[in-house]
Amino acid sequence: MANPKIFAEQAFLPEGWAESVLFELDDSGSLLSVTPGQAAPAGAETARGPVLPGMPNLHSHAFQRSLAGLAEHVQSGGGKDDSFWTWREVMYRFVAALTPAQVEAIAAQLYVEMLKAGYTAVGEFHYLHHGPDGRPYDDIAEMSRRTLAAATATGIGITQLPVLYGYGGFGVQKAGEGQRRFLNDPSRLLRIVETLRKSHEGDPQVRVGVAPHSLRAVTPETLDEVTKGLAALDATAPIHIHIAEQVKEVDDCLAWCGRRPVEQLFETAAPDKRWCLVHATHMTEAETSLLAASGAVAGLCPTTEANLGDGLFPAEPYLAAGGRWGIGSDSHISVSPLEELRWFEYGQRLAWRRRNVLAGEGAKASLGLRLYGEALAGGAQALGRPIGALAVGKRADLLVLDPEHPEVAAMPRERLLDAVVFAGNRNPVRDVMVGGEWVVTEGRHWKEEAVQAGYLETVKALLA
Repeated sequence: MANPKIFAEQAFLPEGWAESVLFELDDSGSLLSVTPGQAAPAGAETARGPVLPGMPNLHSHAFQRSLAGLAEHVQSGGGKDDSFWTWREVMYRFVAALTPAQVEAIAAQLYVEMLKAGYTAVGEFHYLHHGPDGRPYDDIAEMSRRTLAAATATGIGITQLPVLYGYGGFGVQKAGEGQRRFLNDPSRLLRIVETLRKSHEGDPQVRVGVAPHSLRAVTPETLDEVTKGLAALDATAPIHIHIAEQVKEVDDCLAWCGRRPVEQLFETAAPDKRWCLVHATHMTEAETSLLAASGAVAGLCPTTEANLGDGLFPAEPYLAAGGRWGIGSDSHISVSPLEELRWFEYGQRLAWRRRNVLAGEGAKASLGLRLYGEALAGGAQALGRPIGALAVGKRADLLVLDPEHPEVAAMPRERLLDAVVFAGNRNPVRDVMVGGEWVVTEGRHWKEEAVQAGYLETVKALLA
């Protein structure tokens, strides 16, 4: 446990920037008090730069970190025919032989990178459950335990989201060979959830929910069974789902049931604030309004969505309607919360051919402040943990910015988040605390050399 008293000359609190803030931590790693306008008390540790809340990463497939950069080679047919669906085939071939130990090594490397970049919690949308032949391991939760072990070892908070994946397409199409490691029925999936919950009961760094993979991989009946089963275990647990990511998915859903994916989900499952709808790229105005009004979170992954050619989320009308949202690094083609925020706005600028699109009408606050603050709130809600703000009762997850960084050193505080989000490419994060423990100091994670060695050994074996 770090010093229970942390003093910051500047800190970003829920009400905005504050001066001379004293944070007091309890023994569990939560914030006991947050008091601005204080003199630095004797014995307190002084943060060596401006302090921000750590960013939640609401959508991760950890094993895909080792795939980043391997799917940019043009597939057969040329670039004009390359798409999300051809990328998916590359991913299936890559994942076919991954061992539990390799998954843990990859996840540990990813989580170190996340922490150094300023993510302090992750939502692990975990669908790699079984052995290469599709048979469960002796411990049905073996693969989930590996990502949880990586999170514990590196110090990142985690919401584990075991994935329900039953079919290969809408209308109970048979799953393909590349999907056999993913498959579960609701009963077996809920056994994984219950096993993980019992193993981590009382651990403030771990939460367990579920993730129906997508409407094409479940049926209304299996979706209902798994969400009701989860509610019996934990009525407030998070539920995440991929939805409306690709035009083909929308067209296939229409052909199957006569409704678009978001429309169909609301018709059959009534998502509420427990839910996170990941991507939701292709929505009508009515669907956009429906999602915004529901209290659910839109899980946005702009760098992955760009890499896969998904399209652009209807951000301006969604934010104007008060919609909640957060960010994730998904396939980890980039592991930077600032790049996700930057490209969330930049995509809208390219679509609308104007600047500061997401600042809102008559907005007085900075765009960077709005984006960072809303992503904090939406990410915390989606992960179902007391994070995302420097406030009493929240976990002590905080970032200390490098005061010598060019975008930090000379910037007035009312423009600091504008500069951090939109200017420069050097990581401004100096120190990172998660749950009251310093895991990154002076830009270095305390286990990064050992973790990287394990990762490099794994990747070399996979590419041999």
